[in-house]
Amino acid sequence: MARILVVYHSQSGNTQRMAEAVAKGAAETERAVVELKRAAAVTADDLVNCHGLVICSPEYFGFMAGALKDLFDRTYEALKDHPRIQKKPFAIVISAGNDGQGALASIERIARGYRLKKVQHPIIAKGPVTPEVLTQCEELGRVMAEGCAAEVF
Repeated sequence: MARILVVYHSQSGNTQRMAEAVAKGAAETERAVVELKRAAAVTADDLVNCHGLVICSPEYFGFMAGALKDLFDRTYEALKDHPRIQKKPFAIVISAGNDGQGALASIERIARGYRLKKVQHPIIAKGPVTPEVLTQCEELGRVMAEGCAAEVF
């Protein structure tokens, strides 16, 4: 069974809705277990023990949420050379009031430091989270779960 960790931070509820849609899609496969966690509650062990990671963040001031940055700050030293982190499949979901590119770039830069492997195109919701965006998030979750379960990522 593949373990998919969906990490998020949300204040307005938009990013949480997107993260929940990712988790819903991932849970639809019988070959995966999904864990949906707020960034503040995620530990280094959570990151080590998952098979795939979906990082969900709002865009704040052209950057990722501070809670996600805190997660990366708290876990980096313990994980930077950990063999079960390197090349771990990940994807990014962003809720943006602007264009989301600053948040995307900051998450991708940190992911390179962890040596994670991006396996799907990011989803960036600019403005309101629409039903179409939530459908895209569900599909991302399904693909991530199936890909990790089949070990194609």
